[in-house]
Amino acid sequence: MRIAIIGAGAAGLAAAYDLAAEGHEVVVYESGAVVGGLAAGFTDPAWEWSLEKFYHHWFYTDRDILGLIDEIGKGDKVRFYSPRTSLWHENGIYPLDAPVVKNATLSRTVNVLRLPDLSLIDKIRFGLVGVLLKMYANGLSLEKYTADEWLPRWTGKSAHEMIWRPLLIGKFGPLYDQVNMAWMWARAYKRTAQLGTYVGGFQAMLDDLAEAVTNRGGVIALDSPVEQIVPGQAGGLDIEVNGRREHFDRVMCTTAPNALLKLVPDLPEDYARKVGALRSLGSLALILALDRQLMADGTYWLNLPARSPVKQENPFPFLALVEHTNYLSKEHYGGDHIVYLGDYLPVDHEHFQMSEEELSQRFLASLKQVNPDFSPDWIRKQWLFRAPYSQPVPFVNHSQNIPDIHTPIGGLYFVSMSQVYPWDRGTNYAVELARRAARMMIEEGSEK
Repeated sequence: MRIAIIGAGAAGLAAAYDLAAEGHEVVVYESGAVVGGLAAGFTDPAWEWSLEKFYHHWFYTDRDILGLIDEIGKGDKVRFYSPRTSLWHENGIYPLDAPVVKNATLSRTVNVLRLPDLSLIDKIRFGLVGVLLKMYANGLSLEKYTADEWLPRWTGKSAHEMIWRPLLIGKFGPLYDQVNMAWMWARAYKRTAQLGTYVGGFQAMLDDLAEAVTNRGGVIALDSPVEQIVPGQAGGLDIEVNGRREHFDRVMCTTAPNALLKLVPDLPEDYARKVGALRSLGSLALILALDRQLMADGTYWLNLPARSPVKQENPFPFLALVEHTNYLSKEHYGGDHIVYLGDYLPVDHEHFQMSEEELSQRFLASLKQVNPDFSPDWIRKQWLFRAPYSQPVPFVNHSQNIPDIHTPIGGLYFVSMSQVYPWDRGTNYAVELARRAARMMIEEGSEK
């Protein structure tokens, strides 16, 4: 078969790798100048490694992406480390993960005992629920509850308001109380305290995967935005790209849901309605290269307090404070201390419209809450990245709302982060879903 894949992120490249191995003629179309999608990186003349535009890491449980890396012969480039995760409190910063403990639930339970404002009963309930979620194998059954109603019932109101609700509000803003419990279960079930990366950065991994695709005969066309996908007159599908029309027997689209609707005007109404009903948030990251360490206690990931979904009153105007070089050595980045100030937001939020200078002024002022000595003079360089489609929002009974991989249009397959549910977004589940779609494509092709 002649197969087109739209998008050269982890999903598109994984599918292309499998399809090319079966002898199919595969062309991957990517609108950008490099492969990688949301996991792509960038570099600076002072650095040895690339840096991700949006912070990424793997867990030990991410078997699909780690298995694929082994398949392409690059398993020796994977590295796992044990960075510190902490919780910001007005009385100080408290560790949440003990680096020496691989089990994230156990390490977090141990450290919660140190938190202020929680009674002993609250701490015990929090720990027991964490263990329960880690052991509970059928988390999808929890999708009929929202996380914001299930968690306080079992962990207690105080623990929920200090730990779980801030995470929900930070991730989903005004929609935090509509997100189902299966999504939260999946985070607890799969998370590990040790986090993985790739020698050279995620962009190096994606470049190695792209090379493996081309070594199998696949073609990757960069700077090639697809404009439309329509059924061919004699079967198959036609795509319009760079002002020309190409014909394929099969097409896999790995774009955002709203992009699929624009690319395929002939989608049947029922399927298009299901795709259009999927909700998601965008992401942004202001990245700082500092000349000194911001969080001297070695914290990699600092959980910040919840902002009000209405008034947004908070010492921090962003969700995540991540000091990347408290996880990986600063020597990979020319001695720079790399800090992410990240957030998930609706695309109509003012932070998507503000200039880099305006956003920087708003964000940087809050860093004195973490380090009173911080000064903008510490910044050697900064970068701002924004992506309109990043975090899917799973409502109650979300499994009933997910569009099928195989669309009603013959030969057209749809693979997106909105379909990896109940798992959270990430390269691991993008790879799993894409390889499953490739198997479907192969099996359905052999039946005809």
